[in-house]
Amino acid sequence: MSENKLDEIPEVMMAVQLTGNGGPEKLSVLHDVPVPEIGEDEVLLRVKTCGMNNTDINTRVGWYSKSVTAATSSEGFGQIEDEQTWGGEMLSFPRIQGADVCGVVVDVGKDTESGLIGQRVLVDPCIRDPKSENWRDNAKYLGSEINGAFAQYCAVPLRNTYPINSEMTDIELASFPCSWATAEHMLSRSRLRKGQTLVVTAASGGVGTALIQLAKLREANVIAVTSSEKFDLVKDCGADLVLDRNEKELKGNIIELAKGSVDVLADVAGGDNFAQLFEAITKGGCYVTSGAIAGPIVDLDLRTLYLNDIEMHGCTVYDPSVFKLLTEYIESERVKPIIGGVFRLEEIREAQEEFSKKQHVGAMVLTVD
Repeated sequence: MSENKLDEIPEVMMAVQLTGNGGPEKLSVLHDVPVPEIGEDEVLLRVKTCGMNNTDINTRVGWYSKSVTAATSSEGFGQIEDEQTWGGEMLSFPRIQGADVCGVVVDVGKDTESGLIGQRVLVDPCIRDPKSENWRDNAKYLGSEINGAFAQYCAVPLRNTYPINSEMTDIELASFPCSWATAEHMLSRSRLRKGQTLVVTAASGGVGTALIQLAKLREANVIAVTSSEKFDLVKDCGADLVLDRNEKELKGNIIELAKGSVDVLADVAGGDNFAQLFEAITKGGCYVTSGAIAGPIVDLDLRTLYLNDIEMHGCTVYDPSVFKLLTEYIESERVKPIIGGVFRLEEIREAQEEFSKKQHVGAMVLTVD
């Protein structure tokens, strides 16, 4: 540790530990968890705020297990034989979750410049092995394979730490890391460009609202699929057109709204609507996904895929340049945070229950005292 650390750092801290697969009862708020030690190339953060996302709940309930085929849920799926983390490894307990951290650097490892101490930072939650030739194979995720930021202190690699110069509040900044980096990754891989038409499913969520704004930065046209009661809020995010996800003729309605087939389908829903949505993609178009909250098992006619020359991309591990670009968007005020709710860390059970109702728009954020 550095001799120039910001404050006297305590030996123990408040943290939320995930103690096993199951419902919110598996989250324990403790006040005697050891403050993490940092390695030579790491920094210690005093966590100010941490966003919540689907991954937190999916990991808790065991949804990443291949034995689970249902839509995402706040409750557990029973006995999980092959529980996995977001990065594909076996999940070990207890685990401190939390990937979307905004905090202040209070200490640094000996290989890290002390000038970073005292700076407010965002953290890229995708922890890659810098020595690996295939960093997708070796990526880990903050709050998944390694302990995260549902705690007063969090240790992260220096290379994942981004000082941020912004007038946004800590709450607003914590709404960005995971969902917005995911959305930028999706649009980068699909090569969405000016004048094209993008369909966004689950458009009211963190990734969905980010996709809308990032697509408008690219001067694309956006059709947002969401529940009818959220139309006005989703339009406020920048969507050009909105469509009720419960419509029976989704394909026809999309083609009518777009005045033709669409260029890119950015999907985080999956589920029963997949086939209709997929068939609305134009020949030579692109399907890109980073989630399946409505269900991971879908009906795909391979003839639609190959006869229409459609590209398909799964998006999880992104290049570091994606997160760097995101911080530039934030600092230049080209994007705006969408906050759907704020809770204290101690209220995490209630927060995740509320999150799972899917009645909010944007991100939910936990404050850490």
